[in-house]
Amino acid sequence: MAAKRALLSLLPLPLILLWLAAFDGGDAVWMTLPPTGTKCISEEIQGHVVVLADYVVVSDDHSHIPTISVKVTSPYGNNLHHKENVTHGQFAFTTTEAGNYLACFWADGHNQGSGEISVSIDWKTGIAAKDWESVARKEKIEGVELELKKLEGAVEAIHENLLYLKSRDENGERKNQW
Repeated sequence: MAAKRALLSLLPLPLILLWLAAFDGGDAVWMTLPPTGTKCISEEIQGHVVVLADYVVVSDDHSHIPTISVKVTSPYGNNLHHKENVTHGQFAFTTTEAGNYLACFWADGHNQGSGEISVSIDWKTGIAAKDWESVARKEKIEGVELELKKLEGAVEAIHENLLYLKSRDENGERKNQW
């Protein structure tokens, strides 16, 4: 706890608030899928991090919404989520290994027409994936106290990420020495 407070005292509050605003995780990614082929998004994530994602096919034609298939894999190729013939869905997991997590999307072959398909993906990791409303209810906090709780979580996430990057950098230097 003392280390967190020391780290918090080193970072000015406006910098922390700017970091929180920049990494809010509330923005969705829009992807256009071709009639054939696959499009993927990926994110490098350290171990023991919560990942939440919602995806939905967006169509102007409400009489026929095309379906897609989705597959999410870990850095070592473990299947974390796989759905076919869906118009929406979500996945959630806690990472077990550090590395590049991959979510791939493709149009199902039986869709009418040969047009492109728009998909909205809301992918959240770490502190952005935390359900702050539940925390507030459980701990009976609100307002400034809740915001301070969020800041504490952000500082902890920054600290853990810095430690991860430092260890990764040290391992990379050792590999390059040989």
